[in-house]
Amino acid sequence: MSRPLPDIPKRSEPIAGDIFRAIADCTVDWESWLSCEGEVLWVNRAVERFTGYSPEECLAMKDYPLPLMTPEHRERIARYFAEAGRGSTENNIEFECLHRNGSTSWVAVSWQPMTDSDGRSLGFRASVRDISEKRQMREQLRLHNEHLEQLVQERTARVAELEQHRLKMEKLAALGELAAGVAHEINNPLAGIRNAFALLKRHIPTDVKHYDKLDLIDGEIERISGIIHQMYQLYRPSQQRASTFSLKQAVDVAITLALPLSRKANVKVSASFGSPVAVGASGKNAGLGSDEVVLREGELKQVLLNLIHNAIQASEAGAQVNVHARADARHTILTVTDHGHGIAKEDIERIFDPFFSTKTETVGQGMGLGLSVTRGIVEAMNGTIDVTSEPGKGTKFVVRLPRRLADDAAHP
Repeated sequence: MSRPLPDIPKRSEPIAGDIFRAIADCTVDWESWLSCEGEVLWVNRAVERFTGYSPEECLAMKDYPLPLMTPEHRERIARYFAEAGRGSTENNIEFECLHRNGSTSWVAVSWQPMTDSDGRSLGFRASVRDISEKRQMREQLRLHNEHLEQLVQERTARVAELEQHRLKMEKLAALGELAAGVAHEINNPLAGIRNAFALLKRHIPTDVKHYDKLDLIDGEIERISGIIHQMYQLYRPSQQRASTFSLKQAVDVAITLALPLSRKANVKVSASFGSPVAVGASGKNAGLGSDEVVLREGELKQVLLNLIHNAIQASEAGAQVNVHARADARHTILTVTDHGHGIAKEDIERIFDPFFSTKTETVGQGMGLGLSVTRGIVEAMNGTIDVTSEPGKGTKFVVRLPRRLADDAAHP
């Protein structure tokens, strides 16, 4: 059997008014009724949850609801409520609510005018709801967007950097191929000139006038031969194999090879070595002595010799060039430092380009191929070369190589 429906009382104005007041009092939002002049007429119980003040305290409060918000928002909300008294409607105006205990929370207020059945103005109703979670989510979204934007900028910069690197590598490859072709074409006639000159020199008496110039000619032929050799190295892949050798001995040999130039320039070249690192019996570098590395010995010496020559040529007479070498468990680090004239900031990015040279004022000091070849050798051994310089104070080159060259790089 179905239960009989309860008797529904006849509607009357007092009962309807009580019901609507109960509904308004029990809403989650903080509700207020204000006159057109801004005088508070009624506040629901939710105000206590938002502010810590009872409805009775709010009704007795001067300038309600301004004392219930943080000072920086009061002037703005006062202007809005003045407009509300003139019949305006707004939605979701945000401000910071001030609790009795001193805490704050973010809320949003909406209002609309109220009229009676005859259309006469009764003031306006203001409804306030908590938006703390919404603000937190909005802030998280903002931070997330900023992070995404930063990632996009970083990726874009990286893509641009890789594109620049690709274009540079294509340019270097083209220059290297051109240089190798030119070197090949020059090498054959140069060999003929060298052989013919050697025959002539053997048959010219030493007392002939200007005989001393023959040595000058011979030296210039050697210099041309050296330039051609460097041009070959811009394009030709390495044919050397990695071997185990003493890093200290390699540095000493390179300094010895640079001795003629250092004496001529009156520049002293000194060497120092980091504390030797012994390698354990197991692992990637097993079996190496504390001073041993597994690299292309001849190419390592050439890298050192090129950097030492550059440092000497950049130094004044009486100056000193320092070469420091060390090997840790994984890396080989070589540093060549001079105290010469340094490199201008605008030239730093170009010094590794083929045929770029900062030594154009001095005749006979190369075509700007030494550093290009040096970087090519270093990168072919899975290494890097960096330079720091300050005009008038000197330059430092740092070469970082693996302690043991990987098999695929060791056997091209």
